[in-house]
Amino acid sequence: MAGTLRYSALHVNRVERITPRMVRVTFGGEDLADFTSVSRDQHSKLFFSRRPGRAPVIPPMPADGDLTRWYQAYMAMPETDRPWMRAYTIRSHDPVRQEIDIDFVLHGHDGAPVGPGASWAAAAEPGDVVGMLSPQLSHYRTPGPHDWTLLAGDETALPAIGALIEALEPGERVVAYIEIEDAAEQQEFTTAGDVTLHWLHRNGVPAGHTPILADAVRAAVFPDGEVFAWVAGEAGAVRALRRHLAQERGIDKRSIAFTGYWRVKMSSDDADTPEDLADRDEALAGG
Repeated sequence: MAGTLRYSALHVNRVERITPRMVRVTFGGEDLADFTSVSRDQHSKLFFSRRPGRAPVIPPMPADGDLTRWYQAYMAMPETDRPWMRAYTIRSHDPVRQEIDIDFVLHGHDGAPVGPGASWAAAAEPGDVVGMLSPQLSHYRTPGPHDWTLLAGDETALPAIGALIEALEPGERVVAYIEIEDAAEQQEFTTAGDVTLHWLHRNGVPAGHTPILADAVRAAVFPDGEVFAWVAGEAGAVRALRRHLAQERGIDKRSIAFTGYWRVKMSSDDADTPEDLADRDEALAGG
């Protein structure tokens, strides 16, 4: 994490369905006037009110920025008043218009549970209000010298992948493997970099129930040179990919950024598993 976290009250300016299962919400508000980006794939904590039509309210951030003390105060709120909190990638930031875009995957198809963020986004309208605590890095590893970047993830990682690709400078090379439902979920990116996209279609298989992403990366012929790998998505798939990259490909663990965004049959409110805690310890250890 870099910088000091700030709480902002945001209102919806626009809502756009960019694919059948992805909604882009454009937020504005006076609090975005001094928003400062901290990374290409930065994320925020969004707060959704449990009371329809009302703005979310959270405890103030301590003056010293102590997140642990703030979180304890947040969890001490009565459940009926405590807003839902979920992490989302900031897809883009327009400092001139003082706006940010956040893309929401509309879960709930294929029998998957519908979370509060997806439910909110599916019904979002201009004028709706959310809270945002940001900005934060979405990973704990910063790329060292490398020749190209591997991006791998499912649709929950697609907003970050899109932000990373569109921020590329001329001469930067990316090879991306992206698992999505079907061809209708593919997106186009505008970038100055050299990008090769591999879209992987589940075609009806529920997310989290196919090894299609890991299998594609295992079968890939990598370009020559040193690689920095960025992997995100369902936690089990991320673990499998990380093991492959480190153990079978021989990539230094310090050159693999990884994040488990979600877990099969579990929500963000469920307790961490031993595997989740091990992943977090490894990430924080930097290798």
